[in-house]
Amino acid sequence: MTTILTILTPGFADWETALLNAGARDYYHLETRFAAPGGDMVTSSGGLRVVPHLAIEAIEVAAVDAILVNGGAIWSTPSAPDLGPVLRAAHEAGKVVGGICDGVLALARADLLDTIAHTANGPESLPDTGYKGEAHFVGTPRAVRSGNIVTAPGTAPVTFMGAVFEALGLRNGDLDFYLGLYAAEHQPA
Repeated sequence: MTTILTILTPGFADWETALLNAGARDYYHLETRFAAPGGDMVTSSGGLRVVPHLAIEAIEVAAVDAILVNGGAIWSTPSAPDLGPVLRAAHEAGKVVGGICDGVLALARADLLDTIAHTANGPESLPDTGYKGEAHFVGTPRAVRSGNIVTAPGTAPVTFMGAVFEALGLRNGDLDFYLGLYAAEHQPA
């Protein structure tokens, strides 16, 4: 069974991977799992309390098909967990690796964005990470997929969902329909 693992941290942005995980679980019948620092319960920015399945430190790359980093304010602080080893291992193993909003900083710190097209909340959000991919930054309000790496600004949970499913080989007419359905509210009135 295809397994998606989402990394959550204290203060994570509730909305950024909610649609993706709900669609993965209910529509595609994929396994959705969650990891947090130390395996401890985390509270979202909106007050949602989540007990994860496992600790970030216990992630086994071979047991998952995608690792997604949910955004949150922690990623721009010294308290951010170091995901470099697990994200690099996942990428080297051909797994889907994704980051949305400030979760993209974890991918930048892991040197995964230095040579590929990617996006984030803005190019100014990445330099303090050791990031060298300025020439490949794409200023867009939508997710960007480059092979098995998916990045998105925090305002793009719908296209992030679509790009992750596409990277997992799940793109079909139904997904296109749902992407259009969820994006309809953003069309000019």
